Amino acid sequence: MLHALATLPEHPESVPINLLVRVAGTPLAESKDIDPLDFVRVIAAARVLMPASMVRLSAGREAMSDETQLLCFMAGANSIFFGPRLLTTPNPQHERDLALLERLGMTAAS
Repeated sequence: MLHALATLPEHPESVPINLLVRVAGTPLAESKDIDPLDFVRVIAAARVLMPASMVRLSAGREAMSDETQLLCFMAGANSIFFGPRLLTTPNPQHERDLALLERLGMTAAS
């Protein structure tokens, strides 16, 4: 998918990257967990392939540790989806995200 996006005539403005959220009844419901460092590598690859795009941590952050999210920012993510719910999956609570950003020395943009 990253290759397909990176070889478009113009890179997308926003590239949301999801950590797999297993949902009962779907083909990947029984998949094993993705290694957090492999996920960080995907973020790094997106940053290298599409340097002007906003690389966004999206679904699956509820299951990510603060440390994994920090590594994602260090690897090139520059945005998170903020709010209680994405389309079908929960997102971290507002207070948790604010605490994470404060812990990382970052602030939320409006």
